[in-house]
Amino acid sequence: MTEKTVFHVNGYLGLIIAIALLLLGGWCIWLQTIALVVIGVLLIIVALIAGSSLTIIAPNEAKALTFFGQYVGTIRQAGLFMTIPLTNKTPVSLRVRNFNSSLLKVNDLRGNPVEIAAVIVFKVVDTSKALFDVDDYEQFVEIQSESAIRHMASEFPYDAFDESETVTLRSNPTEVSNQLTEELQSRLDIAGVKVIETRLTHLAYATEIASAMLQRQQSAAILSARKIIVDGAVSITEDAIRKLQEDTDLELSDDRKLQLINNVMVTIISERGTQPVINTTETK
Repeated sequence: MTEKTVFHVNGYLGLIIAIALLLLGGWCIWLQTIALVVIGVLLIIVALIAGSSLTIIAPNEAKALTFFGQYVGTIRQAGLFMTIPLTNKTPVSLRVRNFNSSLLKVNDLRGNPVEIAAVIVFKVVDTSKALFDVDDYEQFVEIQSESAIRHMASEFPYDAFDESETVTLRSNPTEVSNQLTEELQSRLDIAGVKVIETRLTHLAYATEIASAMLQRQQSAAILSARKIIVDGAVSITEDAIRKLQEDTDLELSDDRKLQLINNVMVTIISERGTQPVINTTETK
């Protein structure tokens, strides 16, 4: 079912006509003649029917009209309007709303349990779908949002531990939010709801593996730092040997080069301060 516009006109004119008919009918009945009494009753009935066609619509609100169970259209403009009489007018908010999902525990792409939550910003764009195609569109948004969050979280790893993983939940919040928005929009089209924005509000490893994953992250950081230190130490050692040969014209043997490389590497890489050692040659 698609939203359509129903017949409606300025309600102030209709209100004036209804009041005039009501007063005229009362005056006819007050005259107490049979013909005028009948006319007065008919005028009052017409005035009441005209009054039932009046409706007030607040800003950022719409009203969907049904006539004896049949959807006839929607009024979106704010103000007082006169429309089809004897219709049921159901208000629908067009304001932007947000929904905070509950904290969900799901498994990421690697099977690691993570805790995740998101905020969903949405608004109704089709009142007929929101009212008649789903039972309760607000509850529908909540359930579909949690389902989409669970599905999205299972498609990405929490964090990257190798170069093949380009998108992760922790490092790429924008890409993750965009995918969540697209998936959720496809689920909520049936309810006439537009998803404006989605953002993750909570993301963490589950408590049962949090300490283990923290140690893994620390180990990866230490390994990366060690690699940088080793690369720097090798570069410094090469520069030292080349400069020593250029400045002193010394020809170092392979054994001396290996000893020099070993000393420099140990000095740079070691976490503790090195102790100086003096080489002595015993003479007889």
